[in-house]
Amino acid sequence: MAHNKLTYNLLKYSNELNFGHTYYFLKNIYKIVSKARLHIPGYNLNVPRLSPNEVTTVLRANEYSHEFSTGPVKSYETNQLASNNPIEDTRAEAKCRTNNGYLFGVFDGHGGASCAQVVARRLYQYLVAATLPPDKLSSLLDEKENQLLEYYNNRDDFVDELKTVYTESFLQYVRGLLSLNKTMETKEALEHSFLRLDSDISTEAEKIADRKTISVAISGCVACVAAIDGNSLHVASTGDAGAVLGILSDTGKSWTAKKLSVEHNTDNRNEVDRILSEHPQEERLHILERERLLGQLAPLRAFGDFSYKWPKEKLQKLAVPHYGSEVIPPYYKTPPYLTCKPEVTYKRLTPRDKFLVIASDGLWDLLTPSQVVKMVGEHMSGKAALSPLRLPRDTKLSDVNKILSARKQGLDKVPVDRNAATHLLRNALGGNDFGEVEHARVSQLLSLPQDVVRLFRDDITVTVVYFDSDFITHVPM
Repeated sequence: MAHNKLTYNLLKYSNELNFGHTYYFLKNIYKIVSKARLHIPGYNLNVPRLSPNEVTTVLRANEYSHEFSTGPVKSYETNQLASNNPIEDTRAEAKCRTNNGYLFGVFDGHGGASCAQVVARRLYQYLVAATLPPDKLSSLLDEKENQLLEYYNNRDDFVDELKTVYTESFLQYVRGLLSLNKTMETKEALEHSFLRLDSDISTEAEKIADRKTISVAISGCVACVAAIDGNSLHVASTGDAGAVLGILSDTGKSWTAKKLSVEHNTDNRNEVDRILSEHPQEERLHILERERLLGQLAPLRAFGDFSYKWPKEKLQKLAVPHYGSEVIPPYYKTPPYLTCKPEVTYKRLTPRDKFLVIASDGLWDLLTPSQVVKMVGEHMSGKAALSPLRLPRDTKLSDVNKILSARKQGLDKVPVDRNAATHLLRNALGGNDFGEVEHARVSQLLSLPQDVVRLFRDDITVTVVYFDSDFITHVPM
């Protein structure tokens, strides 16, 4: 009865918000209430609301931006908003020192933040190493600390004992690459590095079997990674984080959203068929229940989550002592049920490709790809209108009129937030059907109690990557 009252009160409250939050709520309430994880007689949802300044302070707390002096990437902007405490999402951005390529990724954790943090810090090394020729690869064995990457806004570090373990795993990986005696193309390198890092996480947990390595293996994360080299863009995704490309029309007046990733969940019929085909017919009834793997896990591909990959005997030996027998899912007969193999999409960038948005499903649950691209496109116009006007000396009067007209239109779209990722967060929380942001909605969603906020929104991580059209124009085909 208490659950019914709670559901009614929360649904009534959700109707004060926009459709996206009501939809998100309905997706999650059955899962949580049916498992009886909430035993609360009632909530006082008339919580104190935040002022506009307080809302802005919260939204901008984790924002970051970086500009590059040359190359296909002009700049990027990123931000995160927690729902879980602590946040289970992680993001990572880096530049390759070996080929001046760029890597941007969002890692959405579940069951804790351990796996997402470890994958975000280690994956790029594995990826770059796989693309190196043997002579450069062999030099990594002699370096005390490899210098393959330059990271930005890097906040996480490993304790010394794990650093040693991870370094040894990486060197073993390099030795294996040398034995192959070949250089991988980007697509193969992405697939290989995802699978090998996941395998190493398993091996480390089995070899050391302490609380730290086991927690990395039993928690999990989905990932969406963009690798940019010249005018080549590869996006590798495993799970339900996603990436969308913002393409400007020839007239410069409209935007097209092009999805560059596929969600691995039960909405994806091909993914459902793949999983069902890998297990005996008699298991079909229970493999996918309540739109979840074995009735528990929403993404159908992920790093970690070895409670869906290890044989039952290994789970009993390694995981049960730390987590109890419930770590073994029901109807667990023919593992592995899960893989982290990514789907990789390639796109040759053109001058019309203006930006890439990578985000965890916390954003995509609330905004469509088309909405996101339109918002970032308008945000670009609004920011441009605030910058000083500089005209080349030989500019024609007719061109001046066009430029001034465009700036006038841009002034109508001047954003509250200069960071596009923050702009998306604000719109995801408070946007209405008229393209306006309602402060009351944003304030409501930022004021929810910790034990109920997860019903209305997930952790959200957003990275917006801006391309340099002039550079891309002059890259050889």
